[in-house]
Amino acid sequence: MIELTLAQVAEIVGGRLSDVSAAEAERIRITGTVEFDSRAVTEGGLFLALPGARTDGHDFAAAAVESGAAAVLAARPVGVPAVVVDPVVVEHPAGTAGVLEHDADGSGAAVLAALAKLAAAVAAKLVEGGLTIIGITGSSGKTSTKDLIAAVLAPLGEVIAPPGSFNNELGHPWTVLRATESTDFLVLEMSARHPGNIAALARIATPTIGAVLNVGTAHLGEFGSREAIAATKSELVQAVPESGVAILNADDPAVAAMADKTAARVVRVGRDSPGADVSADGVSLDPLARPTFTLRAGAEQVPVTLAVHGDHQVSNALIAAAVALECGATPQQIAAALGAAGPVSRHRMQVSTRADGVTVVNDAYNANPDSMQAGLKALAWMSRGGTPKRRSFAVLGEMAELGEDAITEHDRIGRLAVRLDVSRLIVVGSGRPMSAMLHGAVMEGSWGSEATQVADADAALALLRDELRPGDVVLVKASNSAGLGALAETLATEGGR
Repeated sequence: MIELTLAQVAEIVGGRLSDVSAAEAERIRITGTVEFDSRAVTEGGLFLALPGARTDGHDFAAAAVESGAAAVLAARPVGVPAVVVDPVVVEHPAGTAGVLEHDADGSGAAVLAALAKLAAAVAAKLVEGGLTIIGITGSSGKTSTKDLIAAVLAPLGEVIAPPGSFNNELGHPWTVLRATESTDFLVLEMSARHPGNIAALARIATPTIGAVLNVGTAHLGEFGSREAIAATKSELVQAVPESGVAILNADDPAVAAMADKTAARVVRVGRDSPGADVSADGVSLDPLARPTFTLRAGAEQVPVTLAVHGDHQVSNALIAAAVALECGATPQQIAAALGAAGPVSRHRMQVSTRADGVTVVNDAYNANPDSMQAGLKALAWMSRGGTPKRRSFAVLGEMAELGEDAITEHDRIGRLAVRLDVSRLIVVGSGRPMSAMLHGAVMEGSWGSEATQVADADAALALLRDELRPGDVVLVKASNSAGLGALAETLATEGGR
């Protein structure tokens, strides 16, 4: 973050000083990072006092200051220098899963609102100094694309991007406040659970470049329809100013239609769309589903071989390439950066091969119908893309937040596993959606022992230990709430038993 006095922080967020005089607040300088975990505070940093499931950050404020934090942003006095903001009662706080769900008194909402004001002020100051802000949204692929964008921009200057999927009303401003005067590019991943979420995030840090990947059915339970999801995703390109650039995936009709909703210049990317400004030709996959293609940008074309896995990564790479081109990179620089950019964020198409030859694909961080389909297609390719053909195991957990479509969509994924000739389907979980996935597979392929439903990750691991043989390939995929990430990590490190 840029250096600010505590008095300046109080003025920006509209808070009052507590346990510190006005004169002292002018002398206290925030020179470190902004943190919501007291164990992560840095010397001269600012600690955010947020409520949690089991603990309240206000109770750790003193410990944070003892560990080096200069002050605290809180909703009540905490006995150490602080800026205090009044609690805010929010009936349905936007995008609050895991952030404000334990905010009974409105203290968390108040601190997050203050954090947003602080981030907006810092972002505005840095943009005046030349910072380029890139915003990304889409129903799937945001995190992988964010990582690729960070990689292709790194040769051009200092890049700040969020770790993992830090993309809500806490992670977004927290990431903004990682930027300093030396930052050239700020890459922001924008998620939404309700209409208006992305617009609110864009007001904190207005993107110079906004990229929309796709419109799928993630969070369909919250939005109610794909049309509502598309309208919310379009909030990003509506926020990009006329002087900016909107990068749209022309292969997705719902995204392509957003060209009419932005005042910015439009750049279209696509594999199957004639006239796309940035495109890929001649896509092929190696035995581990790493794509090779020719990147075309205007009159230029360069060969690209990706270090990430799955045919779906080609579209992600095209978005990254389009962003980098707008930021001044050459196609040759982009090809080199993409070729060196392996998986960064945990549990997202992480591919590892054990000493016994078993390949484990850990894609257990998130899942929706579109990403589940992409994962299964990658698994199918890995099983037959080389010689000899390998047995394939799909270990699948629940796709959360699909609302009334949950049964239908899980049934469809079970049927897809059969059509892709997956050798073995292990359905993890006992709820109705998982039973529907098993039912879909059995009905589609008249399967018997090829499909099994187990109660939990431990049961799945025990079954895999019994059945895996050298050379098999295993996909582990589910929404994060299913908790299959640890299963995939254990499976990848065991090396066979």
